[in-house]
Amino acid sequence: MERATIADVAAEAGVSVSTVNRILGGKAQVRNSTMQKVQSAAERIGYYGLGAIAYRLTEATPTYRLGFLLQQSHRPLYQLLNAKIIQACHQRQTDIVNPLIDFVDQLTPENIARRLIALGRECDAVALIAADHPLVGNAIRELKAMGKPVVTYITDQSSTDRAAYVGTDNWMLGRTAGYLMTRMAHREGSIAVLIGNHRYQCQDIADASFRSYVREHAPHLIVQESRPTHEVPDQAYRMVRDQLANSSELVGILIVGGGISGVLRALREVPEERRKKILLICRDTGPETRRGLGEELITASLCHPVDATSELLIDTMIEVIGNGNLDAPLYKTIPFEILTPMNI
Repeated sequence: MERATIADVAAEAGVSVSTVNRILGGKAQVRNSTMQKVQSAAERIGYYGLGAIAYRLTEATPTYRLGFLLQQSHRPLYQLLNAKIIQACHQRQTDIVNPLIDFVDQLTPENIARRLIALGRECDAVALIAADHPLVGNAIRELKAMGKPVVTYITDQSSTDRAAYVGTDNWMLGRTAGYLMTRMAHREGSIAVLIGNHRYQCQDIADASFRSYVREHAPHLIVQESRPTHEVPDQAYRMVRDQLANSSELVGILIVGGGISGVLRALREVPEERRKKILLICRDTGPETRRGLGEELITASLCHPVDATSELLIDTMIEVIGNGNLDAPLYKTIPFEILTPMNI
């Protein structure tokens, strides 16, 4: 069998012989997509110079090292985000993205700020999920001064030094939760609101807009003061258990932070007839949430589409790297998903 030639590669790829020669010679610019097409053709026909083409493609392809500071490595939600970020990085076609992912289990502002700076020093840009705090803002400012942009992810920061925000419209999300709750609550009563931490902007904004909708459209429903779970399932379990034990007026639960597994645990402990009368709306998208939806314990989950959000996050991080220090942060919002027991 004759060895494949440059002409064979060109014919297989649908390009000219001179284009293949320019790629192999590395002396002229060739579009990244064209080089990828030639590389695939060379692989198919077994061209002996495949290594040279691959080297040229790697040499000409922009390469980025992106950092991602996530929270609570033990939570399935953050493990899912971790997997989707890695997948989105490896699926990129026009550049090479090497992800560096760090988990913060101790959620003190001091620890988050320290870990953020350490991660930023190793990367071209960093994505951050964290409660809003001046110490975190100082870390964002310090990284900006180093030329390392910080993109807030899912929940925003008040720091004007952040480069961009990527996530849902949390005001709209809270109003949608209010719409669903008021349309399905067919009796008077109270609604318990569980929030992970009031410093998470995504949670606080959703909580406020939920209340505004209920005040406007369902004044017969009483929205309780929001209570923080500190993202701890056991804390959420105790709160809901005590509510169920001490009040027969509970018609709904809104949980806009972590702790959904604790809420579900408390509901599973009460008779089916009782729990069927309680609406539960959350904003999680992890395995425990899907289990709760399957059991019809959760009425609806308003959550980020993790694949699309991860892809948009990486696009935005690369965009702000190319733009340098922007005058104002970019805002990239993505529509949230509404999951119910009927569409999971």
